[in-house]
Amino acid sequence: MDRLIYLMARTFVGALQCLPMAWVVQAGRAFGTLAWWIDGRHRRVALSNLSACLGREIPPETIRAIAHENFRRLGENYLGAIRTSAMSDEELAPRVDFADARKLAVQDADGRLPNRVVAIGHFGNFEVFARLARRFPGLRCATTYRGFEQRSLDQLMQSIRARSGCQYFERRRDAAALRAAMNKPGLLLGLLSDQHAGDGGIRLPFLGLDCSTSAAPAIFALRYRCPLHVAICYRVRPGHWRIEVSDEIPTRVDGRSRGSDEIMRDVNVLFEAAIRADPANWFWVHRRWKPAPPARQGPPVAPAPPVVPVGEGG
Repeated sequence: MDRLIYLMARTFVGALQCLPMAWVVQAGRAFGTLAWWIDGRHRRVALSNLSACLGREIPPETIRAIAHENFRRLGENYLGAIRTSAMSDEELAPRVDFADARKLAVQDADGRLPNRVVAIGHFGNFEVFARLARRFPGLRCATTYRGFEQRSLDQLMQSIRARSGCQYFERRRDAAALRAAMNKPGLLLGLLSDQHAGDGGIRLPFLGLDCSTSAAPAIFALRYRCPLHVAICYRVRPGHWRIEVSDEIPTRVDGRSRGSDEIMRDVNVLFEAAIRADPANWFWVHRRWKPAPPARQGPPVAPAPPVVPVGEGG
């Protein structure tokens, strides 16, 4: 059965990668619309999340319209990511604006490209982040992932991503290899950090509600003394995206390390700004706001002070 699933998935991917992008994104939106009507569980999760976070600001009919569009965008992004993975750099160039990512290729005082940590989230076609380093000589992209239990599907996913040139480190198996990579210059380590982080996460506010947050971007930036940024993939129009990168988030003040919770508050605020800029562009179908275990529940966390939104500032 595992082999059959792999062959079916491989055939689907191969056929999709041969189609024009315009057809792919329209097919993705159609699949998203179908999922909206038949996947009641995730539809309810999206509506519940949107209502809890934005319900005091926008009416119910707008909440439902955003959720419906979010499903269409998810289909568009999933299929679009498969199609862009097979594109050459030349084919991808007119579809993804990487101009703002030049902030990640700034040399240090010694003329070297420092390693950088980039907190990313499930915005738009976030898989195109893997192609970012190819635009800037000397940079290398890396990220972590959790492999599928089905080995054949895991191999398929890695084969789709292989063309990007990005290094992928499996979280449970590749810690030593990741440490070795972090000791070489010019590495951009992208870490997805906008989902529920389980009992090991730190409890912070996100869109006004307390939730578990991954501290990984702050931990890596502090441990390896790397600049830390947030990057967002915005959907400009069907089949076209723009990457926006924040200015460096301070990890030290007056020579002393900031706390991981302080740093991740800043990351969350930048994610919030991106969500409010285009609510349908984020991953609302995930249960982000799970309650803390009883022993860890405490008083509400005070909201973080504002920081410069992504794409603004020097």
